[in-house]
Amino acid sequence: MFRGTMPLKKMTRLSPLLASSGGEARFEIYFYFDLQHNAIIKVSIEADLILLCQRSLKKYTETVKRSSLLAVIRELSEQDMLPENYEPLLHEAGKLAMLDLAEDELLLAIPQIPKDPAVDEIELSTDGEVSSPSDDNKEILQRPFAGLDGLLKKN
Repeated sequence: MFRGTMPLKKMTRLSPLLASSGGEARFEIYFYFDLQHNAIIKVSIEADLILLCQRSLKKYTETVKRSSLLAVIRELSEQDMLPENYEPLLHEAGKLAMLDLAEDELLLAIPQIPKDPAVDEIELSTDGEVSSPSDDNKEILQRPFAGLDGLLKKN
């Protein structure tokens, strides 16, 4: 078992996706053989990533946690023989970089469209102002066919 931290700025594939590459990722990596004699790597990682919210265009912190079970295979044909709960890791003889394993997990954990959960819906206007929807507009958004109600009552 290996446990430690890695600076996010060393992760060259992840850094361009972040608003700031400061901070560290905490990881645990276990190596073992399962009952079928497959080489298994259990990777667990957690990090506070600073992302750019696509709704407000402001920086926010997203805490990501991810765990995976990777089965080391030497040829693509071996992946068909793996149990479903394993993800194949194609690796030929040589060294396996823990930084790459950790970075892969963070790349899979990062949201495709970063959105700060603290930001409510916003309205954009043509004059460039950003505002929150008023209570009147929220009622209209929740009841798009409210105007038809009056027509039904007339008949």
